[in-house]
Amino acid sequence: MKKIAVIQDLSGLGKCSLTAAIPVISVMGVQAVPLPTAVLSNQTGYSSYYCDDYTEHMEQIMTEWEKRKFSPDGIYTGFLADEEQADKILDFFQRFRTENTMVLVDPVMGDNGRAYGIYTEGLREKMLQLVGNAHVITPNLTEALLLLYGKEGMEKRYASLLELDGRKRLEQIGKIGEQLKKEYGLQAAVITGVESQAELCVHQMGNLVVENGHSSWCFAPKIGGSYSGTGDLFASVLSAGLVKEMSMMSCVELAVNFLSKAIAQTVQEGTDRNDGVCFEAYLGELCKS
Repeated sequence: MKKIAVIQDLSGLGKCSLTAAIPVISVMGVQAVPLPTAVLSNQTGYSSYYCDDYTEHMEQIMTEWEKRKFSPDGIYTGFLADEEQADKILDFFQRFRTENTMVLVDPVMGDNGRAYGIYTEGLREKMLQLVGNAHVITPNLTEALLLLYGKEGMEKRYASLLELDGRKRLEQIGKIGEQLKKEYGLQAAVITGVESQAELCVHQMGNLVVENGHSSWCFAPKIGGSYSGTGDLFASVLSAGLVKEMSMMSCVELAVNFLSKAIAQTVQEGTDRNDGVCFEAYLGELCKS
C-alpha cells in the first residue's frame, strides 16, 4: 500500500489538519502516516484553545522512522506554527524524500486578503524553501500573493484584484498561477477558493490549475460561508490522488464534487464555521476514484 507522510497539527475539535487528512487519504486507499507538529484542544479559530507544541518531539519520531527505513510515496505539509517547524520539515525532506516521492505543500499563511497571526517574513522565507522542494502547491489567492510579494505587496495586489470585473480578475489570477509555477519550478500550482460571479449573478467558487503549459478552472456553486478545514480536505484529496497517479484535473474535480456535497450538508445542518464541514457522509464519493 502506498503511504503519505502527513506533517500537520492534530486538533481535537474543528475538523482540520490531521483529523481531515487521515480519513480522506485512507478512504482513497492510501495509508496516511501522521507526523504531528502540535496537539490542540481545538483549532485556533475558536475564541480560546490549548496547544501542546510538538516540535521538539518531531526529531525523535523521524529517528525511529529512519530505523525502520520508512520511505513515503508522498509527503503532504499544511499549517505550520513557526520557522522551527519549517526547518524540521526541510530536514524531513533530506532524510526521507526520494526521486519518486510526490511532495505537496499547502502554504497556510492567510486568507481573504489578510495574513494570519502566525505570519512573519521569516516564516514566509521558510515557506518559500518548502515550496521550492514541492511538486504541487495549493495556496488560496492570499497565500499565492504572499509567496510572490510578501505581506505589503499582497495587500496592495489583493485590493487591486477586487476592483476588476469577474473575467479580468480570473485572467489576472491565471497569470499569478503561471508565475508561481514558473518561479518555483513546480509540476503544478493550484490556487484554491477563488470566488467569482457567473451569469445571472450566480456566485461560484473556482480552483485554478496551472500545469503542462496551460491553465484550467474548475468551478462549483458557492454555498454558505467559509468553514474550517475545507482547504485541508481539498489538499488531502489531491495528495492521495496524485500518489495514485490520477491526473491533476481529475483530482481537483473529485475534490470539488466531494466538498460541494459536504458543504451543502453543513449549511443544511446549520453547523458553526469553526466546527468544520460535515464531510463524513460523503467519504464514499472518494472511493469512486
